[in-house]
Amino acid sequence: MAEEEHEKILFQFYSNVLDEETIETMWAVVIDKENGLYKLDSIPFYAPNVAANDIIYAEFDEDQERLTYRHTVESSGNSTVQVVMMDSDAVTNEIREVFDSLGCSSEKYSEGYFVIDVPSSLNYATVQDKLTELQNAGILDYAEPCLSKKHGLE
Repeated sequence: MAEEEHEKILFQFYSNVLDEETIETMWAVVIDKENGLYKLDSIPFYAPNVAANDIIYAEFDEDQERLTYRHTVESSGNSTVQVVMMDSDAVTNEIREVFDSLGCSSEKYSEGYFVIDVPSSLNYATVQDKLTELQNAGILDYAEPCLSKKHGLE
């Protein structure tokens, strides 16, 4: 089986947290390079309104000198959740394992911050219940920068 071709895509966006324009790069699988179609193969750490497995359109940006995200062509139906650890005694990887056991995947940015990819096939209410439980216990806080239509209705 041939290995999938990947490209690094630049995302430019306004960060409400930083109160400035910022960038993030993510890996994507090449679907149709000629037409600029890629499938996001990363969980966004900060970029809003995109999720893993979304089909995106990117083109080469002369100013940035690299492939740059322009818009989402087709949503995967996945959701992205950002998690900040509030309890310094809690171990980030142990909390990640809780969500892995629910069927999610995650990527750790640092000991106190990680992101969760909630697949479209998963009932988000189960994940949200666990997030809320851990939030109420003072272990973490979370944000939903990309909540799919399906998950928003659950």
